[in-house]
Amino acid sequence: MMKTLVTFLWAVAFVSYSSSQNTAGTEEPLPGPDATGATVVEEEDPFFKVPVNKLAAAVSNFGYDLYRQKSSESPTTNVLLSPLSVATALSALSLGAGQRTESTIHRALYYDLITNPDIHGTYKELLASVTASQKNLKSASRIVLEKKLRIKSGFVPPLEKSYGIRPRILTGNPRIDLQEMNNWLQAQTKGKISRSSRELPKDISVLLFSAAHFKGQWVTKFDSRKTSLQDFHLDEDRTIRVPMMSDPKAILRYGLDSDLNCKIAQLPLTGSMSMIFFLPVKVTQNLTLIEESLTSEFIHDIDRELKTIQAVLTVPKIKLTYDGEVTETVKQLSEWGSSGCRGLTGKGARRGLGAEGPPRSRARGPRGLGDSLRSVRGRKGQRRTHVLHSKQGGLARKQNIYRLSVHFSDRISMSTYLYACLCACARVCEHV
Repeated sequence: MMKTLVTFLWAVAFVSYSSSQNTAGTEEPLPGPDATGATVVEEEDPFFKVPVNKLAAAVSNFGYDLYRQKSSESPTTNVLLSPLSVATALSALSLGAGQRTESTIHRALYYDLITNPDIHGTYKELLASVTASQKNLKSASRIVLEKKLRIKSGFVPPLEKSYGIRPRILTGNPRIDLQEMNNWLQAQTKGKISRSSRELPKDISVLLFSAAHFKGQWVTKFDSRKTSLQDFHLDEDRTIRVPMMSDPKAILRYGLDSDLNCKIAQLPLTGSMSMIFFLPVKVTQNLTLIEESLTSEFIHDIDRELKTIQAVLTVPKIKLTYDGEVTETVKQLSEWGSSGCRGLTGKGARRGLGAEGPPRSRARGPRGLGDSLRSVRGRKGQRRTHVLHSKQGGLARKQNIYRLSVHFSDRISMSTYLYACLCACARVCEHV
């Protein structure tokens, strides 16, 4: 059974156990002073010492921040984003930005935490990995410039080298420019996305345009004969009947996070891809605790802890698309509205790529790249302890789950994953 998605989605499922393995282990002690009184610093996870993995984690964390901001703006509606596409456009744009504007973009993308003299060369490697033909991901980003805008000297060659992007100069004719954009969109996605329903914004100096299409195939296909109408929870009190795909003997990886009070399941897709589901134990609209815990480091730790089980799995047939702007969301996320950089998001002040504004101060610190699952630093610096385990009988009966998070992982070796590439964040509050 083929399942079509545009990067990320929140979905619904219900699962019941056939078998499980216990993964509860002893708690790892929190870092603290040694016998001499000196603070013991955790060694960085070897995974994040690889430049492309570290960059992937940084871009992924930007994606989670972007999702959280968008989610807070629309707490009761569907949210669907392609953070990779947004991050790619911003990262590419930073090549032509002035020093302060470049710093603002890099801080939003967590580049300030990376010691890498060739960020953009590494990004090229990242894009090559996630857009390989077997991944079935089509992603494209573009920088569109006003005809009279003066661009930074030397901007175009490294832009083409690292991102395969050549800026498009507007003609000034909205109809012609929109048609050209739609033609480009169709060509870049090989016809998967034929056109944008949006008109080009007026009075722009710089427009960042991106698109993504993902069509995943389950490693073990669902039997279409087992698809039936079942309950889908819109909220704690309302349900509707929707088509549900079922597999009575699904092989998946599973764990229970007692701190987040949610079940976590990972389903394999072809192309060394997978989907990670976060299922609240209780039907609820409040996913704040789960959402606030999402970082690439946390997902990486989860991936190492989950255990393979056989379960009865039922998931809805869902196809999601989204066409819209994230201008205001990025402004709020990066505090660009007060930094004089509004032109970078396509509207507002008409400033060149070298325009400067005061750099923003980081409102919250990221999790340390070396933090472990059972000893992870929260978004505001507090220590949090997670215990992830499988529990025999934890899904002893079928349960209707209202909402869950779905994440894609990109396996780049036998035991490692890239999370940034398909890191997306979305929430489905109703069947689409």
